[in-house]
Amino acid sequence: MKPVDLEQFWADDALAHEDNCFSDKAPQVALGIRMSDECVFAELNEPGNPWGETPRERRIELNTRYNDLAEKIVGRRLLREDFPTADEILPPLKGIGEVFEGKYEFDGNVTWLHGSCSTPEELEAMLDRVDKLDLRDFILPDNWYAEKKRIYEHYGKRPALWRHVRGPVTLATSIFGAENLIFLYYDAPELFERFSQTILRVIKAYIEVSTEEAGYTMVTAPHGFSFADDDCNLFTPEMYEVFGYPVLKEVFSICSPNPEDNRYQHSDSAMGHLLPILGRLNLTGCNFGPTVTVAEIRRHMPRTRIDGQLAPFTFMRNNEEDIIAEVRRDCEMAKASGIKGLNISTAGSINNGSLLTSMRAVMYAIQTYGRY
Repeated sequence: MKPVDLEQFWADDALAHEDNCFSDKAPQVALGIRMSDECVFAELNEPGNPWGETPRERRIELNTRYNDLAEKIVGRRLLREDFPTADEILPPLKGIGEVFEGKYEFDGNVTWLHGSCSTPEELEAMLDRVDKLDLRDFILPDNWYAEKKRIYEHYGKRPALWRHVRGPVTLATSIFGAENLIFLYYDAPELFERFSQTILRVIKAYIEVSTEEAGYTMVTAPHGFSFADDDCNLFTPEMYEVFGYPVLKEVFSICSPNPEDNRYQHSDSAMGHLLPILGRLNLTGCNFGPTVTVAEIRRHMPRTRIDGQLAPFTFMRNNEEDIIAEVRRDCEMAKASGIKGLNISTAGSINNGSLLTSMRAVMYAIQTYGRY
């Protein structure tokens, strides 16, 4: 294993995370990697589906054993070991894709959202039906109020706020098809814009319903919102300006009105051409694809925490020299910019197969090359 002064590393890392990773006191680049529940299977050489259902007691046992090992290798317990019982979990809200008549299907590895229409005429008819929906009635499951009351009385738990969603472009490509959506911009621009505005209206309904059900108002609710919009890379800046940007701008104005409020965009794709537009949103955090560099992001987002830019497949292959080279590259770009705010993370998901020794290699690279 790579040599790391674990006690010094974690003391320095605590300082590195202050002020959204921009603290003047930060002695080194921050570490954002904390692994994921997926990683227990390869690390412990245990059978199981990383993306499937793992019984609660089995999950606790795996995570506990994993954390015992993590303490030895990286000096921290990384994964949660407390999970609610099925009895204290509220039934889920309807998925936003279902509002647009899509269907969610788990194929054993991934949950896919299958589309509902493929022609402009079908899309227009579907949007007409969405306009007529009572969204509160549609979003909440049939047994919502009884379960909400029972769980609060037994466990003192209130519903969670709905503050994260697929980005507008990814949602739309799933419902209508990527090529169809691109052609729509040229063939039916008014319908293209209407689709975006309907997505915005539906997102706002989810925000309002969940806020009320959690016992807040929009004034008293905690602030913050995040989007995951991988497919935004398929749009030209002109397309995104019409379709994606207005949605994010309006939602952030509602949920994140203050400068310090969380405004987050995840897009693990080659979407660097959209950075000038996203830069106008004053994001407080971002996680972009591995081909988008720290230097590029920083030019357009001087006060955005960068969660990246280590390629997930580099991390998963566990070649420590390759990992160190990428982390060194990012640390040196951050230092050359003269701006802090880099939080070394994977530019996308942390997948099963990524080992704790690879995390330690990242820590070594930060301690060696990431000192400010």
